[in-house]
Amino acid sequence: KGSEAHALQDVELVQRLKDAREEAFNLRFRHATGELENSARLRQSCREVARLLTVARERGIDLDLELRKFER
Repeated sequence: KGSEAHALQDVELVQRLKDAREEAFNLRFRHATGELENSARLRQSCREVARLLTVARERGIDLDLELRKFER
């Protein structure tokens, strides 16, 4: 997984991070309402977000600026 994150282009990395954060939010919401069957997926999702954040910080990507571009 780490090697996959390092192989991504900057734009792909930011997009994947946005999607991973959204997925983590949805999993937390489903867990809180009791709908989540596979609770291990919640931990995997949080780790994926952390892994992508680490790679973005290593590259010096300004995530706030880049994520605002995707909101438009």
